[in-house]
Amino acid sequence: MKLVGVLLGFLLICFLAEAQEFSLPTDERGKFILYELVEAKGLSRIEIGKRAYSFLKDGSKVVKLKSNQGDSVYRATGKFIISKTLLVMSHPSGEIVFNFEAEIRDQKFRFWLTDFNFIPYQRDRYGNFVATTAKGTPLERNPGKLNTGQWKEYQLQTAKFAQQFAIDFREYLLLVDDKAPASPAKKTIVGKVW
Repeated sequence: MKLVGVLLGFLLICFLAEAQEFSLPTDERGKFILYELVEAKGLSRIEIGKRAYSFLKDGSKVVKLKSNQGDSVYRATGKFIISKTLLVMSHPSGEIVFNFEAEIRDQKFRFWLTDFNFIPYQRDRYGNFVATTAKGTPLERNPGKLNTGQWKEYQLQTAKFAQQFAIDFREYLLLVDDKAPASPAKKTIVGKVW
């Protein structure tokens, strides 16, 4: 009897822990958004701008730089694939397209990801997964009764991706260069002393 009680308690704890998943907040327009303001002590606007440009241009395969205004505002678009896993097999069920914006000041910067849209995939006649439409469905939209569970999973995967992307961007911009120039070693020619 004690074993059954312990198992039920364990299942209840697992269920409650699973229910506490991260979700994205909404902005004043009703769109999902991930917004961060980061203090960058000791870094100038120019240095942060160079790092942001480098990240958006070459450092990330997820986003593509759309425009930049001087060295203080960067706009990009990005997309990532949402996969559906059944037992051992996995296949893409769609992609999430989003907008990214970063604003940079002296010793601080802020960035946000917003306008998440879902574009479903289906198989074409060659067996490849391709987008069914070019226009996406906003992730905030209520899908109805039939697809609620699947839609919640898309929102959860998007929230996890947005968190990881924010961590990567923040760490890239705050990265401290430890590559101090080393003094060249003095070459000596062996003389009489071995």
